[in-house]
Amino acid sequence: MSTERPLIEVRDLVKHFPVRGGVLRRTVAQVKAVDGVSFDIRRGETLGLVGESGCGKTTTGRAILRLEQATAGSVTFDGTDVLRAPARTIKALRRDMQIVFQDPYASLDPRITIGESIAEGLEIHRIGTRATRVDMVREVLGKVGLHPSSMARFPHEFSGGQRQRIGIARALVLNPKLIVCDEPVSALDVSIQSQVLNLLRALQAEFGLTYLFIAHNLSVVEHISNRVGVMYLGKLVELADRRELFRRPRHPYTRALISAIPVANPEHRRERIILQGDVPSPINPPGGCRFHPRCWMAQEICRTVEPAFTQRAPGHWSACHFADDVT
Repeated sequence: MSTERPLIEVRDLVKHFPVRGGVLRRTVAQVKAVDGVSFDIRRGETLGLVGESGCGKTTTGRAILRLEQATAGSVTFDGTDVLRAPARTIKALRRDMQIVFQDPYASLDPRITIGESIAEGLEIHRIGTRATRVDMVREVLGKVGLHPSSMARFPHEFSGGQRQRIGIARALVLNPKLIVCDEPVSALDVSIQSQVLNLLRALQAEFGLTYLFIAHNLSVVEHISNRVGVMYLGKLVELADRRELFRRPRHPYTRALISAIPVANPEHRRERIILQGDVPSPINPPGGCRFHPRCWMAQEICRTVEPAFTQRAPGHWSACHFADDVT
């Protein structure tokens, strides 16, 4: 077994957003978007992070990159404490930690060409000369499947799938170690989704990239991830190897999500689990297990005692009092 230190170590990460009210705009409540999340990402792997909208996936990714200032906890990237590092150190880390956003059009400046957009990071970090930057942009466009001549065009001249390739090129040009993929295919047609996913896998193999892949579609996550973490209402409720998680989920929320994956074979029917009620408010989450108001397995202990996030099998972690009974 490898003893190499993980590239990313997240410990008890917390991000609360203040809710202000009254004439003096005082803080009257806190939105507990991320509330004590811990996990590692190994070098060269893809960790999928899934859950319903509003569960804290994107906020977790942004807090790791310090695009959002965490409320508490720690994030260690390649031995560096990200959350407490000075601005000079963070600027240097930006080369190694990149992000691909969900909306490829909104993340591109419509007033500049895509060549200028991709080269912007090179200019900020003072990499190369003006001439060599042009060569680097041409090369990275070829890597993502776009013709180098397209660098003189503007974002509105491209399709959604092409714009997402541009977003990937902008992250890739700095030769990073980690790329946070924030729902990079959710806005694309299904046929284009597969192309972008295959591109990400090919780039990972070629450049040794590490991905945090955020999504709400479990079938997409199953295709690209090595391990999968499941979030619910700001908490990580399950974490396991991809095959193990889909074969033997140990949290009822994970089982409900898996049951919703469409089956290609019309003769095969999967038991569908319909969750009752809505996701509770992150301003005032339920006591005990946060999932208990919607859980068909809930008992009295679930309403009063928060389950610990513990290892139920080798490499398989779950936060459920009855993890071994989930079927």
